Amino acid sequence: MKSRLPPAFGPRKMPVQARAALTVEAIFEATIQVLLSHGMERLTTTRVAERAGVSVGTLYQYYPNKQSLLFALLQQHMESVLGAVETACEQSRGAPLAEMLRNVVEQFVDAKMRRPDISTALYRISADVDGPALLKRTGERSRKALERMIKTAPDLPSAPEPFAIAMMYSAMAGATRSVLEAGASPTMVRKLREHLVVLCQSYMASVSQWRVSAER
Repeated sequence: MKSRLPPAFGPRKMPVQARAALTVEAIFEATIQVLLSHGMERLTTTRVAERAGVSVGTLYQYYPNKQSLLFALLQQHMESVLGAVETACEQSRGAPLAEMLRNVVEQFVDAKMRRPDISTALYRISADVDGPALLKRTGERSRKALERMIKTAPDLPSAPEPFAIAMMYSAMAGATRSVLEAGASPTMVRKLREHLVVLCQSYMASVSQWRVSAER
């Protein structure tokens, strides 16, 4: 289920046919390229249309303004990351805690690093196109998926409270953003994956054990 669009950012229509979907993908890719080369201030629908090889009229068939276009691009990216997390959580249900957390962390990092240029560019414009509200909605879904998964771990002494899961997810998102904004070299990405797995495994095991001790 996709996040509900604020009226000011909603598209005029959604692509239905394969050809229309390809046009929208070309528009999205052109938007990223213009955003990276010119920045938010100089990004215009005219520049995007020229880079995509379509007319401005064609672009306006889908997105009535720059904000609508950028919101749609941000939403697509965040839905992609959310999908990776939800799939990893579903596939890891019933696995040992360390294994399920490794799977989720690696899928999350892979989704963010599949196109680091897109991830980095969208961080820059998020606040201008209702990004925080979209992040809140997708973050809630990610945390719920994590909670459902972690409760099935056979070696978990006690199910962690939602706050602990929110803390872990925030650490995943924050650390990944930090690496992206620092350049995301192959070495940095490898270390991110390794350290984030250890961080999440250790934290969740410790929090669970601490809760058992506190309840005695």
